[in-house]
Amino acid sequence: MRTNRLISRWNSQSLATQFLSMGGAVSACALVLIGAFVSDRIKEAVTSNAAATTALYVDSVIAPLLPDMQRSEVLDDATARALDETLSHGTLGERLVLFRLWRADGKILYSSDRALSGGRHPLDDSLQTAFSGRMIAQLGTAGGDHSPSNRERPVLKIYNPLLQPWSGQVVAVSEFHEVASEFRESLHRAIVHTWLAVAAFTLAFFVLLSAIVLRGSKTIESQRLTLNQRVEELSESLSQNEALRERVQGATQRATALNESYLRRIGADLHDGPAQLLAFASLRLDSEVLRRPTTPAHTREREIGEIKASLDEGMQEIRTICNGLVLPQIEGASLPDILQQGILAHRQRTGTLVDLSLSTLPGHLSHAIKICIYRFVQETLNNAYRHAGGIGQAVFQKIEDERLVIEVADRGPGFDLASVRSTSLGLAGLRERIESLGGTFEIASSEAGTVVRMTINIEDATG
Repeated sequence: MRTNRLISRWNSQSLATQFLSMGGAVSACALVLIGAFVSDRIKEAVTSNAAATTALYVDSVIAPLLPDMQRSEVLDDATARALDETLSHGTLGERLVLFRLWRADGKILYSSDRALSGGRHPLDDSLQTAFSGRMIAQLGTAGGDHSPSNRERPVLKIYNPLLQPWSGQVVAVSEFHEVASEFRESLHRAIVHTWLAVAAFTLAFFVLLSAIVLRGSKTIESQRLTLNQRVEELSESLSQNEALRERVQGATQRATALNESYLRRIGADLHDGPAQLLAFASLRLDSEVLRRPTTPAHTREREIGEIKASLDEGMQEIRTICNGLVLPQIEGASLPDILQQGILAHRQRTGTLVDLSLSTLPGHLSHAIKICIYRFVQETLNNAYRHAGGIGQAVFQKIEDERLVIEVADRGPGFDLASVRSTSLGLAGLRERIESLGGTFEIASSEAGTVVRMTINIEDATG
């Protein structure tokens, strides 16, 4: 579980952070490994070159002084004095710490420390390697059996095989300990410079790569943020589309139910009004009064007059119903014309007065918005006449915060909004019609009167 949390936390970091962490660790490891490898190679090469120079000197200066060492137990006095003289004078004498000649059986043929001459000692690994024909060079301290003054001095230990001229066989090994203070300082400076060069190169390489990665990481991060924003926008759009789809689906279902209710109401209006009057007239036409030839003329005329009055009343009710269903020609009309037509139709139908107040007018309105506004004014004025007796009827048009507002008000006694049934055809139909166009429908009622308000976005209204 902890491993999973660490992995998750690591993956949550940016690419630049991951690269700086891992790249820094890898670069540091590479710096250490490469620096150590190069330093070791430099130390080995410089030590070997210095040893080769010293060995060449020994071969050229000291070797001619030596006798046949395969048969010698120790060097004679003349040879020893010659070596002492050669090794103790000049630069060589200043740098020499120890010089010994070894035979293959461990016999010390000569030593600058006379107490060691003629002794026999086991051959260490360096001597055995030298007797195999390879030169050995080691950098260390004097230590061992050297004098106390030289014991801690840095020395370069060289084991050089001496060859028999005519056979090339290794007959002895010269062990040469040389003071290496300056050599060690030079080697130390070379190693330090090497480490600095490797560190500088590694740092420059890492910085360049980091700059490239940081630039790429910023680009990726910017694209990721943009993509996330796009995904969020798409998700929000999908949510809005889903909400709109559900809203439209619900509105469609409610509209279907309302249409059925409208049809039932129209059928009921026709049945209870014109149909009854026409049925009454039809029955009167079949009455005995009109069928009997002996009916007095004035009685017949009165009966015919009543039938005509019933037919006229039925026709008037049919016309009233049709006027409520048929829209006037509003496709090319402006907003003031639509409001005035709705008010004029209401005044002709009810004989009541309606005030009109206009404010800033929007541009071109879509046909659906025009129909919605006309039906809104028609239905709300009908309600104001039916429930408030047409007292103080007024229509207001204004613009508020880029929204078109239409209000219909009266000064009637008002009503309790909670008593309005959700199945009320007029108000429910208006609400569904307005909300289906993206608008809002509001009612406010009190003892001072009632205000019905519709609001539509201007962008939606002029689309």
